Amino acid sequence: MTFRLGLTGSIGMGKSTTAQMFVAAGCALWDADAAVHRLYGSGGAAVGPMADAFPDAVVDGKVSRAVLREIISADPTALKRIEAIVHPLVAADRQAFIDAARADIIVFDIPLLFETGGDKGMDAVAVVHVADDIQEARVMERGTMTKEQFQAIKAKQMPSAEKCARADFVIETDTVEHAQAQVHHVIEQIRKRIENA
Repeated sequence: MTFRLGLTGSIGMGKSTTAQMFVAAGCALWDADAAVHRLYGSGGAAVGPMADAFPDAVVDGKVSRAVLREIISADPTALKRIEAIVHPLVAADRQAFIDAARADIIVFDIPLLFETGGDKGMDAVAVVHVADDIQEARVMERGTMTKEQFQAIKAKQMPSAEKCARADFVIETDTVEHAQAQVHHVIEQIRKRIENA
């Protein structure tokens, strides 16, 4: 039996770092953002269909996220058409990963897991969480966005408290050591479930 663990959490909560802790402990990891990067990259499965639907979006043989953002802000209906192209390709990428994976636990790193209903396909969901002030400080330290941009992204995401309430496991990422201990605890709990299944 392969156990499917959804891993999610809002921006700046430490999801990527936590995902790597699961990998280090022997879990397989499928990363939704990395899958989209593959699909949008040179030779990626999304390049052709995107070029047909949005010719301007393909630059140097790759899908430009920056151009897509401009297209979406100019035409709010474009997002639905983009999703209609990308979502089935992402689903196919995920299924290919599941078919090839040999680990007993597969972790699915999906930022908008609850928002897209992806939690329904999981055996359990783990949410990474940290206090609001630490979250904001982490995002600001990256130097990649303004406070306003951060607030705008946060506003689009389900509130962290709601994600935590819906999760099977909550991993507090206040320190690396604390997060690591909780990851090991989650894996232990899951392996007990697998044994008793």
